[in-house]
Amino acid sequence: MQARDTTVASHAAQVEAYRRLGPAGRVRVAARLSADTRALARAGIRARHPSYTEEEVDLALRRIIYGADLVAKAWPGRPLIAP
Repeated sequence: MQARDTTVASHAAQVEAYRRLGPAGRVRVAARLSADTRALARAGIRARHPSYTEEEVDLALRRIIYGADLVAKAWPGRPLIAP
């Protein structure tokens, strides 16, 4: 799927670069993107709630990722922290 702000040529070059990476390389890229996204989400939580402990930041991130219902079921007794 091509981004709206990307030219056809740029998109083709990116797809070709991903193909050259091979499966293991693409997994590494995906894992890095996931880690970077989580780090950005954590930074946003800390910016909105500077008084949160690391545990509260973790709980808020879980709520963003999994939703309040699943967090309440998977971590019963833990507070639902606002992200």
